[in-house]
Amino acid sequence: MRQGRKLLTQFGFFILQNPMLKNFVTGQIYQGDLKSVCSPGLNCYSCPAAVVSCPIGAIQLFLAGIKHSVSLYVTGLLLTAGVVFGRFICGYVCPMGLLQDLLYRIKTPKLILRLRFLRYLKYVVLAVFVVILPVTITHELSGLGQPWFCKYICPSGTIFGAVPLVTVNEFLRQFIGTQFVLKIAIALGIIIIAVFIYRCFCRVLCPLGAIYALLNRIAMLHMRCDREKCISCGHCAQACHIKIEPALQPDSPECVRCGKCVGSCAQKALTYTWRVKGRQ
Repeated sequence: MRQGRKLLTQFGFFILQNPMLKNFVTGQIYQGDLKSVCSPGLNCYSCPAAVVSCPIGAIQLFLAGIKHSVSLYVTGLLLTAGVVFGRFICGYVCPMGLLQDLLYRIKTPKLILRLRFLRYLKYVVLAVFVVILPVTITHELSGLGQPWFCKYICPSGTIFGAVPLVTVNEFLRQFIGTQFVLKIAIALGIIIIAVFIYRCFCRVLCPLGAIYALLNRIAMLHMRCDREKCISCGHCAQACHIKIEPALQPDSPECVRCGKCVGSCAQKALTYTWRVKGRQ
């Protein structure tokens, strides 16, 4: 029941960010005033249905020297969202999270992996593709950088943006080249892996997930384990798709707040709650 409500909440947030569903048929992109607002999730600007923008894309454009007015706004948005909600954004708001959750529901054998050192790759992606490359590699004539993560990696842009636009736009299909094929391959790889491994993209490659992971331990909305109720039965650890121990690490940077552990606890020792000063 809890997971069903969670899925409905995810769909609600998806529609809130992407209400222009008719644009999937017309191939148009909404370019109204709301596009100056950033979603807290990885919601691609180029998705035909999107009325808001992606914060990672906005950061890259600023660092590339293309938009100078977004720096404080986007930084403030991400820090506020991260400090208040942490990786609840990953669990409930992000369209890529919703897609991966739907794919993982497909009935297949599952691989429950810690992903150990691979989980640190998302911080490398954040540092290199979102920050360093847009700043350091610029066009010799314009002096501007490129949004490297969006251009070469981002599966959200490919799945929700490029594929729908190319599908209904014959004009755009004329410009399909090696770069598009490479991004399709990356997106397909992530889609296939998501069927067998829970939220692999969020845990390994997502730069937005890296930002929220850094803030998960201090987020106001967090998970709490009531030590008086906990009987150390281990059911929460067994339920966890990403192999952390929620009773011992309720605010782990890797926890994407899927809620499986909370639902598995017969003692109701695990709860989502607002952090109050002096209380953990």
